[in-house]
Amino acid sequence: MSATIKIKKGLDIQLIGKAVKNIITISPQTYASKPIDFIGVFPKVLIQEGEEIQAGTPLYSDKYREQIIFTAPVSGKVKEIRRGAKRVLLEIIIEAGETLEYVDYGMADPNALMREQIIEKMLKSGVWPVIRQRPYSIIARAEENPKAIFISAFDTSPLASDYNFIVEGQAEAFQAGIDALRKLTSGKVHLNVLDDPATSNIFLETKGVQINRFMGPHPTGNVSTQISRLDPINRGDVAWYLRPQEVLMIGRLFLSGKYDATKLYALTGSMIKKPAYYKSLAGASIHNMVTGNTLEGKPRYISGNVLTGTRIIKDGFAGFYDSQITVIPEGDYFEFFGWATPGFNKFSFYSQFLSGLWPKKKYSLDTNLHGGERAFVMTGQYEKVFPFDIFPLQLIKAIMIEDIDLMENLGIYEIDAEDFALIEFMDTSKMEIQSIVRKGLDLMQKETT
Repeated sequence: MSATIKIKKGLDIQLIGKAVKNIITISPQTYASKPIDFIGVFPKVLIQEGEEIQAGTPLYSDKYREQIIFTAPVSGKVKEIRRGAKRVLLEIIIEAGETLEYVDYGMADPNALMREQIIEKMLKSGVWPVIRQRPYSIIARAEENPKAIFISAFDTSPLASDYNFIVEGQAEAFQAGIDALRKLTSGKVHLNVLDDPATSNIFLETKGVQINRFMGPHPTGNVSTQISRLDPINRGDVAWYLRPQEVLMIGRLFLSGKYDATKLYALTGSMIKKPAYYKSLAGASIHNMVTGNTLEGKPRYISGNVLTGTRIIKDGFAGFYDSQITVIPEGDYFEFFGWATPGFNKFSFYSQFLSGLWPKKKYSLDTNLHGGERAFVMTGQYEKVFPFDIFPLQLIKAIMIEDIDLMENLGIYEIDAEDFALIEFMDTSKMEIQSIVRKGLDLMQKETT
């Protein structure tokens, strides 16, 4: 057991609407697989509208890496292949059947298989996309041997899911997933947990991993923060990462031979009447979760958390990597002289309002930006919430001018867009910094691969 790693820089945003530990099982009528959830994937459709399918049936593959296949999370009928501008594939919508039927990919003990056999089974079944790699946060390249695999077993983002609760009663599947992952790297499998007495014994008793304890504010739960303390990524390095629910999917594949995409979603946010956990499948429609469960007003539906999540509609679908659905008020209003009010119910990183007198106060925040985009103001505040040995302002500027060498020298390989979410939140210039960083990562990938 390693010593506890303390992260000092960061910011916890306390919001109203955390999910209570109560599981509600739902069976939505529709599910979707969305290629836009996967960075760098150019989908090649393998099915047709109206086709009857089983859970685990291939839906599409990556045009440039055809061995990476994306399979159906549920059985039923392909309801719609929805495309956007320039015929870009947005989502494949599946109408669920009365019973859940699976493609059988065969049970197997990962301890008895070779690395190539494990990869082949994961690729064919559609489980492989759960593993992503750094740098670039793309789906892992199966032909590479990562220097290590990192599993972040806790989340520090606002209203985040409790992974201790999610894995409860699933020790066998979690261990099976770890056994498979151990065969995929010649390095260590790092299982990173929160330094908390409530940490699940399932994590602490897992075999074949190095358990690392962390404590500190958000973004301590981000895998980039953890990698930077354990085994930093330099040019030429590759590390893989995933979350506990994804480890469970891998484990269930080997235990049952099926692509079992069962997930728990934490339904959170100040506009939800009864925040709770909902049991469904990957890509589930959120309609059953939110209908009759939202307060009066105009809600913003988010797949993920308020800092990094994706906006969806009421009948939209959960993102592939998301374990949380957040519903908060829209902020489409103008506040005259809002900066001059006492602000008892306003959160401010800069302690601009009287609410700063109550540091543990929880807030019901909306999406209002309280101002528009303006000149890039250098405040010297970014470093207070950015726990990396990187100059964030200089890196952002290097990305904006597309200086490849400078981006590399300033440490772009170590980070992902989500690591700049707090900077974007407290940025006085109101810039979409996460989008800027993502464009920089895409540019680096294009120039270096």
